[in-house]
Amino acid sequence: MSYKDLLEKSTKELEELTLKLKAELFTLRYRNVTGDLRDTHKIKLLRTDIAKTLTALNAKKENK
Repeated sequence: MSYKDLLEKSTKELEELTLKLKAELFTLRYRNVTGDLRDTHKIKLLRTDIAKTLTALNAKKENK
């Protein structure tokens, strides 16, 4: 997910994407604690994706 692609999305789409990513992060953290998660690097990737979406969302809100 690139930052330029995120800037093309609407504010509502970014908010929905952020909620979806946060829910996925929650499930990955739960699976990590229970020992079911083998690819622990996915947690870091999701955190960076969430940061990108929040940055794009804040940039859009500042431009209004």
